Amino acid sequence: MSERHPIIAITGSSGAGTTSVKTIFEQIFRREGIKAAYIEGDAFHRYDRATMKAKVAEQAAAGNQHFSHFGPDANLHAELEQVLRDYGETGQGRTRHYVHDPIEEQKYGVPQGTFTAWETFPEDTDLLFYEGLHGAIVTDHHNIAQYVDLKIGVVPVINLEWIQKIHRDKATRGYTTEAVADTILRRMPDYVNYICPQFAETDVNFQRVPTVDTSNPFVARWIPTPDESMLVIRFKSPRGIDFPYLLSMIHGSFMSRANSVVVPGNKLDLAMQLILTPKILRLMDRKKRAL
Repeated sequence: MSERHPIIAITGSSGAGTTSVKTIFEQIFRREGIKAAYIEGDAFHRYDRATMKAKVAEQAAAGNQHFSHFGPDANLHAELEQVLRDYGETGQGRTRHYVHDPIEEQKYGVPQGTFTAWETFPEDTDLLFYEGLHGAIVTDHHNIAQYVDLKIGVVPVINLEWIQKIHRDKATRGYTTEAVADTILRRMPDYVNYICPQFAETDVNFQRVPTVDTSNPFVARWIPTPDESMLVIRFKSPRGIDFPYLLSMIHGSFMSRANSVVVPGNKLDLAMQLILTPKILRLMDRKKRAL
């Protein structure tokens, strides 16, 4: 952790909704005049799309049916850890972009499924913001969580997460339901071993729970809407959280445990603004005092 150069991370699996949550952070940064450097977790994948596909086939032929982006072997965790350490010490570092689709291909000028060149962060940023799979991971070899000052988990209940992934991958990547199901099954051991444990490290978890039937995510025709969901917000430490204020500001909310608040699903934006803005401003105050 760093007082002079704070780091914030959103962590969640593929299809969890971390990219949408990133937009809320960007709104807070813009409103509060905070200049952020950004890391997309996909930038620290070890392989481009074609190489990863070949690597999955190679591993399967060798008897490993579960090689995935969720696990450490398919990612540059040492490099990511070094970037976070460098930023915390100096306010500098580097990243790149993974090009997902034709729109990004046109934007960055490199083929989709590949990476742009590495480039350094802009000068004089106020904080570093990470969004991806491994913002709070701790393994036998790497401890990325230790460098992050504010860790946020985004984790829908698993059937909802699968529904969101199936619909996204079919709509934007042309996958079949069967292909997405194969990917989910291949990733499951890494999901259990490397994604789930991160949510014990996060400071705040936002978990969307549908109030409609999602018992078979592979035949669901629609993604449950925010109006058809509740949002469970869990604080690692409830100390300093003004729960009466939150409950008064968010109609329909209630406390389910001493460290948990439940709010209507369509209040995600408001809840995040109310909860996270003070935390971000405290990081900025601490930064000013350190400087």
